Order: sequence, then C-alpha cells, then structure tokens
Amino acid sequence: MTRQKKLKIALTGNPNTGKTSLFNKLTGLHKKIGNYPGITVHRVSGNFTLDDGTVIELIDLPGTYSLHPTSKDEEVVLKELLLNREGIDGVLMVADVNNLKRNLILLTEIQDLGFPVMLAVNMCDEMSKKGIIIDVDKLRDLLQIPVILVSAKKSKANGQRQGKGRIYQMKEMIPEMFKMPSKKYFENYGLTGTSIDFVKPAYPDEPVYKLWLLYTEQDKFGEEIQNKYPKIFNLPFDRETLKRLLQKEVIKRYKDINRILKETYKIEKSQATGLTDRIDRILLHKIWGIFFFVMVMFLVFQAIFSWAEIPMDWIDNFFNQTNIYLKSHLPANQLTALLTDGILSGIAGVLIFVPQITLLFLFIALLEEMGYMSRVVFLMDRLMQPFGLSGKSIVPLLSGTACAVPAIMSARTIENSKERLISMLVTPFITCSARLPVYTIIIALVIPQKDFGGFINLQGLVLLALYSAGFIMALFSAFVLSKFIKSKYKRYFILEMPEYKAPIVKNVFITVWDNVKAFVFGAGKIIVAFSIILWFLATHGGKEFQQAGEKFQTQNAHITNNDLEAYKLEHSYLGQMGKTIEPAIKPLGYDWKIGIALLTSFAAREVFVSTLSTIYSVGNTDDNQRLRERMANEKNIITGTKTFTLAVGISLLLFYAFAMQCISTLATLRNETKTWKWPVIVFFYMTGLAYISAFATYQFLS
Repeated sequence: MTRQKKLKIALTGNPNTGKTSLFNKLTGLHKKIGNYPGITVHRVSGNFTLDDGTVIELIDLPGTYSLHPTSKDEEVVLKELLLNREGIDGVLMVADVNNLKRNLILLTEIQDLGFPVMLAVNMCDEMSKKGIIIDVDKLRDLLQIPVILVSAKKSKANGQRQGKGRIYQMKEMIPEMFKMPSKKYFENYGLTGTSIDFVKPAYPDEPVYKLWLLYTEQDKFGEEIQNKYPKIFNLPFDRETLKRLLQKEVIKRYKDINRILKETYKIEKSQATGLTDRIDRILLHKIWGIFFFVMVMFLVFQAIFSWAEIPMDWIDNFFNQTNIYLKSHLPANQLTALLTDGILSGIAGVLIFVPQITLLFLFIALLEEMGYMSRVVFLMDRLMQPFGLSGKSIVPLLSGTACAVPAIMSARTIENSKERLISMLVTPFITCSARLPVYTIIIALVIPQKDFGGFINLQGLVLLALYSAGFIMALFSAFVLSKFIKSKYKRYFILEMPEYKAPIVKNVFITVWDNVKAFVFGAGKIIVAFSIILWFLATHGGKEFQQAGEKFQTQNAHITNNDLEAYKLEHSYLGQMGKTIEPAIKPLGYDWKIGIALLTSFAAREVFVSTLSTIYSVGNTDDNQRLRERMANEKNIITGTKTFTLAVGISLLLFYAFAMQCISTLATLRNETKTWKWPVIVFFYMTGLAYISAFATYQFLS
C-alpha cells in the first residue's frame, strides 16, 4: 500500500484580492469574507485532494503588500515564508486583475526566495467592465510560472463554467508549479553590496534574497534567529543607507514588472462597460461622499429601533409567560426562584436584544460585501489625518460598533505604529453592541416614542447622538494622544478599490451568524453567572434581612407583600453593597440599586440590564411586567419622586457612552501593546471622563 502524498501550499496575496474567497472555494471551508483590507489576520488552513490522490494543505496567510512588512499581520507572512521554508512546499499567489502591477511586487519577492509559485489572477469576471485584456500564455512564459484567470466569487476558471468542477482546472494546474524552475530577479539588481556578499559563503544553501530580508528586517526577529545567523546580524546597520537601497529595490522590481505587463496586459477604455467610476464620482466626493455616508448610518440606526421592536416584544412575552408557567407548576422553593429569577432573567437579558444586534451586524456586513467599506476608508483618510489617525483607522472604529476586542486587534493592519497605537486606544469610545442593551432600556424609559415626518424616530435620533458622541470623543482623544505619542516612520496610505458588487447572501449570513453567536454565548456566560450571584446576594442577608418579616409586620400593620420584599432587598447583601457606594454616585443622580448595576457591569457592560432585571424581579408577584415598567414606577423612598427621571437617564447614557467598563477590552489592549501602561491610562481617563460628564449633565438637567 502506497503512502498518500501531502503537500503544504501557502496562499498569499495583497489585501482585498479575494484570497479568502478562493480559500473557501478550494477547501470548502467557510470563512469571513470582506472588501476592506486586513480581513485575514490569523493563519488558517484547510485541505483538498488532487486527482492523483495528493492531499494539499492550503495555508491562508494574512494579506500583505510586500515581504518588507509595515504592519503586524505582514510580519506573519514574512516569518512564515522566511523561517518556515521546509514547512511550505509551494506558494499560490492571488492577484487582483484590476491592480496586477502592484500585486506582482509580492510575486517577484516570493520567487526570489526560491518557492515554486502559481499565480491566480482573480476577479476575471470584471475584465470586460474595465476593458482589460490579458495574454495569459505570454504572461506565463515571461513569469516562468503557471498562470490562471479565476473568479472566486463566481467559481470560474479561465472564464469557463465547468459544472461541479468550477475551479477544477486550477487544481489540475497545481502540479505544474513544482516542475518549473523558480525565476530570480534580486540577484541581478546588485543591491546587496560587499557586506551581504561577504557572508554569502557562510550560508551557501540559503537564497540571497532571504539573507537580504534577514538583514534589512532584522528588528522583526528575536534572539533565536539572530543566534542562528550571527554573521548577518553582526553586519553594520545604517538605516538611511538601507532606506535608499530598499527604494532602489522597488524601482528595479517595477522596471521588470512594467516590461512584462507591457507585453501581456492592456486596458481598452473604449471597451469598458463598468459603472464603478461613475458611481465613485459621487461616493468619493469630498462633500457628497461624506453626506451619503452620514445618511447611510442615519438609516441604519433608525432601522435598528423601528424594525426590531416587534421581535423584541415576542421574546419579552415568551420569557414572561415561561416564568409564569414555571412558577405556577413548580414548588415554591429556592431552586425554583433560582431558575426563574436568576437563570431565566439573565438569559432573557441577552436574547431580547438579539434583533437589534442582528440588524446592526447585517447592515455592516452588507456594506462590506458591496464594496462600500473601502470607499469609506479612502474617504475618511483626509479627515482622520488631523487627529493623528489613518483612513484605515475607520476599520477598527466601525468594527468597534460590534465589539471592541476584535476591533482593537484589527488595528494590526495599520502600517504606521503611532497611528496603530492611537487607533487601539480610542476604539473603546465607540459604542459597541454591549452598550446597546443599556442604551435601549434607558432610552425607552426616559425618551418618549415620537415620530417626525412619519419616518424620523426621536429614540433613534438619541441613539444616533450617543454613537456620534462616542465617535467625536474618540477623535478628540486621538488628537490629544497624537501630541504625545511620537513615530519613527513617515506615514503613507495605500488602498485598493474593489468593484461594486451584489452581496453574496451566504457570506452575509455567515458574518451575521458568527457575530451574533459570539455576542450571545460570550455575554451569556457572564450574564447568567452574574444573575445567579446577584440572585443569591439579593435573597440572602444578615440578621435584619432574616427577621424582616416579623419585624416589619410588627411595626407596619398595613404593609403589602411588595413593601416587605422591598425592605428585604434593601437589607440584603446586595442592598448593603449598594448603600456603601451610594455617597460616591449620589451626585450623579443614582441610588444604591443603580450603583450595584454600575459595579457589576465592569465585567461586561450588558450586565447592567440583567442586574436591574434580577434586582427588580426578586420578590415581585407580577413577573410578567417588563423591566422598564418596573424602573418607570420606581420611586425614591425619601422624596417620593421617580428614580429614573430625564436627568438621571441622560446622565446614565453619557456615563456608559464614555466609561471603560469591559475587562475583555482592557485585556486585549494589554496583549496588543505588550504593557499595562496603556490599559491603565485608558481605564482612568475614560472612567474619569464618564463621571465628570454624568455629574455635569445631572446637575444641569435637574
């Protein structure tokens, strides 16, 4: 019996070339696909089998423009190709038919490392729209590698549909890459100088270009690699001289590429049929483009409130009826109370906001799939620069509307270290999905349900204002930080514009499903655990709590059961904790109950809602009442006035708009910055700003 052959092939290419789409088609795996740069930030692999039985392990590397990295995800590619040479048998390079010239820079670098390479020119279905003509056979001969035109979106190969095997021809060509000798470019450039030439004999089996990369990018490698190549790392290192040599390398590569494309690549504008350029005249306009973007976001937030109302009511009624049923059919003991007032209360506190969060993710995914997100990046660059940010900063800032954790990690794609750090530090100001439950319950409580002109909702306007406040504060904070954080490197901005296209429904569904699932299960674990803890703290206490029934009945002959439960809650462990911090939060208009919710929500902002849900459901016989109705009827025992007035509501909204109340976000900042310095600064800065804003607002409105 013969042993099955297995080959490892690295899949690489510039950002936004459809590389991940092609990975999904080849391996059958489902991975998030997007149109903005940097969508792939982790190493992912999948397998497929060739006709001869060879198993191909396809390794999906992050998108990169060059092997001279300017961001953390590009460093991944450099190290994988440079240091894992024995673990990779070949490279499948994906290029965008619209930007072939710049894409080939990376291809020539990979060829100089001696890898067997195959070139897949993607998005061939757009060639007629752009009037692009490619001589594939001649391009293959000049590059000396297999070349194929593909459309990962439509599963085409060389423009031909092939039934079940739509990319079969591409798989069939893979063995050819191992039969063709690797072409070298760098050795003819004469850039290594006497230094590299001197150490070449010490590493006779290593490609010259690998030695050059180890030398020029030596600050990217740790002590282990430096010890392995001591002769290289001991060479004199002059950054200014090196910079000039790197510029010459790029110029010489472009000369080779221009010569190749002159014979193989043509654009006949008279034959172009696409509408992209005409649409971009409006969407990329410095005034109309921004106006269009604001209108798009305005409609998104209006829809979040209007369209989600009915399913939210369904979920609310379901849990209310379930609670009533369980309490009427189960014995009245501590276990039943734990199930109904602890566990179910926490679960309901998560699921009731799923419709709104689903809509938010849906709109973001649609804009991403259609190709509009890249336009937003380009449009925002000139606006971001004065604040010390890059146009690419809009990616983590917009991603922050979902969750700050992946948004902060997505800042790895920003080349400039200063802009990358500032983007990470201000992203927590952006209103994430965890804040949405807090906003929703407070807005519904203190802002009347009014419509203007039949389509403008007052509550939706308030939500938009809160999102805007977070974004404005992020920009202000970025401006301040830019004055203190210095950068060693000059900034530059590179971005490719994808064609506008109809969204792929499957991709949108996968994106929405993954994000909603992550929110539900990620928040759910914390919320259910806190609900159980809060239930215990609210239903147990010291001596006064235990003797509440006897003592209260003796002193008050005409009290109701609800009065007794309120007294017990006040003297429970939870009530005592709230009273301890009440003096500090009283100037903000908060009582001890709100104080407990503030404390517990430091673990996760959305716990605020489940905390209040648990507090107000304990001992309440009318369990089918909504949480906001209980909060609306809540009164100050001393003054007799409502607890949740307009002043208190706006104060709470601003506190949550600015406060750093997410342990996961702080942990991510620590991991990305490799120090506790910045997370600590962010925590105290945001919390202090939140307190001052809430204090000023309450004092003014009251």
